[in-house]
Amino acid sequence: MKLNETLAKAFSEQITLEIESSVAYIQLAIALDDADLPGMASWMRIQSDEERTHAAKFIAHVTDRGNRPQIGELSAPKDPGTDVNAVFEAALAHEQKVSDSIRALYRLAQAEGDIDSLPLLSWFVEEQIEEEATLSEILGRLRMISNDGPGLLRLDSELGARTSAE
Repeated sequence: MKLNETLAKAFSEQITLEIESSVAYIQLAIALDDADLPGMASWMRIQSDEERTHAAKFIAHVTDRGNRPQIGELSAPKDPGTDVNAVFEAALAHEQKVSDSIRALYRLAQAEGDIDSLPLLSWFVEEQIEEEATLSEILGRLRMISNDGPGLLRLDSELGARTSAE
């Protein structure tokens, strides 16, 4: 069943936001590389890959439904500087923005009676809960270690052990 024009446009906007998320994570990785935290930078690059995967899921849904998604204009991310807390706070704020957008898309699909979109959107709601929880945990640990060099390097090593989008 083809998406109606309102939903097709909303899905295209979500696809654009997912691609922006990928770019934002690259910018955050650059900041962490500049702060000499290669493990955290690697973690951010993997997040960037995951966001492109999310965009691809949305694209597949739209095209499978007989529509053609349109990627909109991308906004350039802000450079958070090299303060590690600011970098992860920026990541959390961005994920919260994505969560709000997905919830709005879910509500729109419900309002339009598009039950075919709800399973995909439910998966994304769960995914966003996980994304925000992970970033909140990292921020909590960063606050706990404060400016403790060995603690920061240990967390950098731990985050750098991530090998793929989980």
